[in-house]
Amino acid sequence: MRSTIAFDSRLLLMACVAIAVTACGKKEEPAAPVAPAATTSTALEGQVDIIAWPGYIERGATDKNYDWVTKFETDTGCKVNVKIAGTSDEMVSLMTQGGYDLVTASGDASLRLIRGGTVQPIDPTRVAGYDALDARLKDAPWHVVDGKHYGVPYQWGPNVLIYNTQVFKVAPTSWSVVFEPQKYPDGKASKGRVQAYDGPIYIADAALYLMSKKPDLGIKSPYELNAAQYNAALELLRQQHPLIQRYWHDANVQVQDFTNEGIVASGTWPFQVNTLLANKQPVASTVPAEGATGWADTTMLHAQAKHPNCAYKWLEWSITPKVQGDVAAWFGSVPVVPAACENNALLGAQGCKTNGFDNFDKIHFWRTPEAKCASHGDACIPYSRWATDYVAIMGGR
Repeated sequence: MRSTIAFDSRLLLMACVAIAVTACGKKEEPAAPVAPAATTSTALEGQVDIIAWPGYIERGATDKNYDWVTKFETDTGCKVNVKIAGTSDEMVSLMTQGGYDLVTASGDASLRLIRGGTVQPIDPTRVAGYDALDARLKDAPWHVVDGKHYGVPYQWGPNVLIYNTQVFKVAPTSWSVVFEPQKYPDGKASKGRVQAYDGPIYIADAALYLMSKKPDLGIKSPYELNAAQYNAALELLRQQHPLIQRYWHDANVQVQDFTNEGIVASGTWPFQVNTLLANKQPVASTVPAEGATGWADTTMLHAQAKHPNCAYKWLEWSITPKVQGDVAAWFGSVPVVPAACENNALLGAQGCKTNGFDNFDKIHFWRTPEAKCASHGDACIPYSRWATDYVAIMGGR
């Protein structure tokens, strides 16, 4: 349904380890603020280059009803060029290389981009409609640092558990169905029928499960882990490894695996669920008793953006109620503008409620793990370690 670029996940993650070490292991304190790029003219530059998650920027190629690019290009003369990325590490890598104006960064990438000086503060007064944003997101710590706004919120939602309804006649109530070896209700073993996310931030999913499974560990946040808590999460992931058919990062490939490869349980995004349902596949999704990790994505401006005026036009366009509602309907996410929940034919009257508008406080939103954290002072395991250790786990070590 969405066009993504296939690549070998092992090679991608190995490349991203170096970037992660630079962005997270070396710098734990904020970099000197980067001043917004000087603009000598307000003239629009004719294009804007954006790195985005699959399904986030649609021009009606799959379904003509879902097109929030064409009118923008017609109204502004700014051609939208999109580079699809399947993981936050890929987004950080691409932004670090340069040549892009904007990125729809999740919380596990945004602080790395800020700390590394890769993105610049934006001026909210240049973004009409900013005041209409959901109050829960305006000053969120994954994009507001030292009082400076490093982007404009875009969409948010949970990482849900997707399951095959022919195998699970009743919705699973625990993430144990993907973490623990077992027989499923159809009498067959779970081995080879499970997937896990191909990104170091998935360690947080293991930590979230352990918050309920082993409360004696004392985990307060799945992104703030001391050595003992972190090692427990790694051990759980090593236990999970023999069950895994594929570590996924390409949403289209995961859809194909649920359709053709016998996969019956995995963490996923609402988009894959919607795609599979549209293709009449026997799946459903749930948020288990332990809760869920999730993403609150922010469109961030590169420190050396070549097309800043077109970029600001896109930032403004991206939070108009119609665009917000259409994106939410397509992706299965939640708008960052509450007004988008009303009078949107694609989203429907109950669309925001269905997609989880009232579950904000139940989601543990992706954050960049840093050595200094509220839970353990200077004793938390930083993202640089998460990146290297997850590569090893995926390799069966």
